[in-house]
Amino acid sequence: MSVSIDLTGRKALVTGGSRGIGRAIAVRLAQAGCDVAINYLRNRAHAEETAQAVEACGRRALMHKVNVAEEARLPEMFGAIRETFGRLDILVSNAASGVIKPAMELTTRHWHWTMDINARALLPLVQQALPLMSDDSRVIAVSSLGAVRAIPNYAAVGASKAALESLVRHLAVELAPRGIRVNAISAGVVDTDALKHFSNREQLLTESARRTPAGRLTEPQDVADAALFLVSPLAGMMVGQTIVVDGGYSIMG
Repeated sequence: MSVSIDLTGRKALVTGGSRGIGRAIAVRLAQAGCDVAINYLRNRAHAEETAQAVEACGRRALMHKVNVAEEARLPEMFGAIRETFGRLDILVSNAASGVIKPAMELTTRHWHWTMDINARALLPLVQQALPLMSDDSRVIAVSSLGAVRAIPNYAAVGASKAALESLVRHLAVELAPRGIRVNAISAGVVDTDALKHFSNREQLLTESARRTPAGRLTEPQDVADAALFLVSPLAGMMVGQTIVVDGGYSIMG
């Protein structure tokens, strides 16, 4: 018996959706039938490419430029979603940033910048999305292995991702009685633009591939497939969980 995931007519917002993992998720949701709002911060050209990919699937795309850490500007984005789509069924909090430095070199500004975008932003995003959501909506936050593992120069980002996963659990408990499922995806080492900020990028990629039982690095599409599962009816009893998508890398010690 074949099983397919049909999300025809559903409306989604993917923050940081212009490239990398965010783009892969946006396109995967469009392939399953979703209209997709694409949030981006800097590069409009990349956002337009994602929007074109969504529209190539026969779905509507909406682009909106805003820093998700700027809470005062979020009502404008959700107002545009209400006006264009009428509602929101899926929120994917993927936008991320952060300072890659040893802990002893971090300043208070570095800390707050990283925390505000990676962890704190999820709360106002959900608060703004809730009035547009029904009792069968889904929220996904994209995390990373740095939430539970010590990675060189990753102190601020790792701490922010740990906070994000904790917030996911608390939101999941509060919103589950309303039929809204909240979960997280923790991605392994993925060769995206974000990795260019690591001075040891090539070594990290080579060593990660060598240590991954699946025999290759995690790709954005792998994360997008996990996201598709989590927003589908198949994941109706997934509540407050963090799914690790890393080809087995994290279980190798």
